[in-house]
Amino acid sequence: MSDDEEQRMLIMRKAFQMFDTQKTGFIETIKISTILNTMGQLFDEGELQDLIEEEDPENTGRVNFDGFANIASNFLQEEEDAEAMQQELKEAFRLYDREGNGYITTSTLKEILAALDDKLSNEDLDGIITEIDTDGSGTVDFDGKLEHNAVVGTANATPLTNHA
Repeated sequence: MSDDEEQRMLIMRKAFQMFDTQKTGFIETIKISTILNTMGQLFDEGELQDLIEEEDPENTGRVNFDGFANIASNFLQEEEDAEAMQQELKEAFRLYDREGNGYITTSTLKEILAALDDKLSNEDLDGIITEIDTDGSGTVDFDGKLEHNAVVGTANATPLTNHA
């Protein structure tokens, strides 16, 4: 497995774990489009549904990590230059850092996630925020590496961190 493939697998695992809020080893198939959206991946809804049907032939509404990885790998785009991607992420983050404090509130992040995918329930959104805001500060900053890359969508990242 090449470094790029390992990096993509790591991204997919982190995204999967972020949405496996009950830590069951499964995610609901309806969340896959949300995950792809939050990873910044473009996809065709019909193609996605076909892939979900292949990975969930019994229509249980759930897939394990391998099934998710098989689906998501069809949509993951080749990464561009790491520095350029990092710069784009910083710029995107600054757009939401309205006061220029170097962080955004978790409520702003929740609004962003809700706008990305209207299928996310309040409970889903709260679970994501809880994962990111581990110290309960109510803020998230961009430290130049994004660990919760599923939220902001890049491979060469390690996280949104809390601003204490």
